[in-house]
Amino acid sequence: MMMDDRIALVTGASSGIGRAIAAALLAAGARVVLAGRNVVALEQTAAGHRSCAHVMRLDVTDYATVDALAENVPAEFRALDLLVSNAGHDVGGRTRFDQGRTEDWTSIIETNVSGLMRVTRAVLPGMIARGRGDIVNIGSINALRVIPEMVAYGASKAAVHAFTDGLRGDLANTPIRVIEILPGLTETDIVLRRFRGDQARTKAYFESFGVALKPEDIAAGVLYAVSQPAHVTVAHLTILPTNRY
Repeated sequence: MMMDDRIALVTGASSGIGRAIAAALLAAGARVVLAGRNVVALEQTAAGHRSCAHVMRLDVTDYATVDALAENVPAEFRALDLLVSNAGHDVGGRTRFDQGRTEDWTSIIETNVSGLMRVTRAVLPGMIARGRGDIVNIGSINALRVIPEMVAYGASKAAVHAFTDGLRGDLANTPIRVIEILPGLTETDIVLRRFRGDQARTKAYFESFGVALKPEDIAAGVLYAVSQPAHVTVAHLTILPTNRY
């Protein structure tokens, strides 16, 4: 599966699913802008792909930087035709809503929803002008199911789900495809950050489920979706661990 004609921007590429997606795209021959807050981790993923990788420090809640994103990408990467919006968090999650911190809940919405929308707004006009592009939003199975003690995160992913469908409708008369990937439980450090670095609690959390996806599984789903013929849109792709429902 070669993608040497594609130029991609991946947000949240410092770790987990975003890092796996960026690595998979680079391995497939795409040129990739790796965007995230941890520049050292981004550089590690870009190593060995210097001619086709550009590292950009990006916090999607830094709205001034996001709004200027298209102008700040180097000229050779500017004709973006693939946006993978993956940046997100669940800090403070697995806590009953009234017992959690208001700052945590609003931060989840600001990053997972507002940040995603602003990045999309920054990149989309260029895609429309060039008549080519795929927008891939990394959602979650939480968008479709009620999961106690994950109210803010679930609400954020439900918003991503609705935004993705609405944007697809807005762009129905353009060549732009809008895709949503909805992973189930995946072994990433989002859980460690959710529990504020508590490794014992993180380990126990994953052990309680028994089976979890790997970030590379989600990356494979992204490559599958964007590799379909131009007349095919994978609108929603749900990826679950085996023996989960």
